[in-house]
Amino acid sequence: MLHAVIPAGGSGTRLWPLSRSNHPKFLHDLTGAERSLLQSTVARLAPLADADRTYVVTGTAHATPVARQLPAVPDRNLLIEPSPRDSCPAIALAAAVIAERDPSGIMGSFHSDHLIPDEARFVETVRTAMRLARDGYLMTIGLKPTAPETGFGYLRCGDPLDGGMVLREFREKPDKATAQSYVDAGYLWNSGLFVWQVSTFLGELARQQPKLHDVVREIAAAWDTPSREELIGRLWPELPKISVDHAVMEGAAAAGKVAVVPGDFTWHDVGDWDTLAEVLESDVDGNVTIGSGEVLSIDTTNTVVVPKGGRLIATVGVRDLVVVDTDDAVLVCPRNRAQDVKKLVDELKARGDRAHT
Repeated sequence: MLHAVIPAGGSGTRLWPLSRSNHPKFLHDLTGAERSLLQSTVARLAPLADADRTYVVTGTAHATPVARQLPAVPDRNLLIEPSPRDSCPAIALAAAVIAERDPSGIMGSFHSDHLIPDEARFVETVRTAMRLARDGYLMTIGLKPTAPETGFGYLRCGDPLDGGMVLREFREKPDKATAQSYVDAGYLWNSGLFVWQVSTFLGELARQQPKLHDVVREIAAAWDTPSREELIGRLWPELPKISVDHAVMEGAAAAGKVAVVPGDFTWHDVGDWDTLAEVLESDVDGNVTIGSGEVLSIDTTNTVVVPKGGRLIATVGVRDLVVVDTDDAVLVCPRNRAQDVKKLVDELKARGDRAHT
């Protein structure tokens, strides 16, 4: 089976005021599934990885709620970061811990906050990636673009493999015109979903990021011992803040060591209230209610209402709005400004307002 790694960090600032630094979006049920995004991710991976082979990398502030939501996952598989260092240190630590327990194991890294409705096709795609990973490739899953999105990275693919393609290069998030040219040329979206043998990944990490490699290997060797806390507390702050794409994958792709499996499944990155509403069921007027609170709407269209504060939310004669009500904050903004909610959080932080962030 696969060793499934789920990095669970960040605060989901574009989903404020529901998502907060101490209770971010992956801990919330945002779809009415009666389970959080994190719990949905674990359930989606169940055909590939049982609880003993499921790992969550998260921060100290989220360790307790993560453990509470995932009681079947062993405590030793909850990898707690003393401070966020971006995706590469988190994924590298997981790879090193897995290598201590299963040196020939295959691991995958999967986001904690994505929606993938077609779970059967997702599982089939991951299994194809696992097969190619055994040939020594670092695998990534590419998704066919549905639009020239500027918020995603792109994958330029090359020679075909059995079920996939060699990756020529990663392309950074483009402007609109460049994104359209990528779509026209057949590039794939970079989903950030990875599969590889831990030995292959750690070998590339040692080649490109030797200090990071040595630190995570030292911490991992002591993970199941009493010296773990002292080591991680002392060594973790020395690690660079760097993404796995920049630290490993781009250099590996240049060396011909990365391959892509095209993912034939629907995938949603739940980034803000507008994009979340687009994937949920709406009423005849295009309105979406997220949560089970009471809502009364008259002459209201294309509006997102999140009634989480215990009050009746009433709207009259409005359209294209986001209205989020929580215990201590209310957000009202146009749907087409949903991504700018992050600016509110930035301003609150600048004011030193920790209570609302």
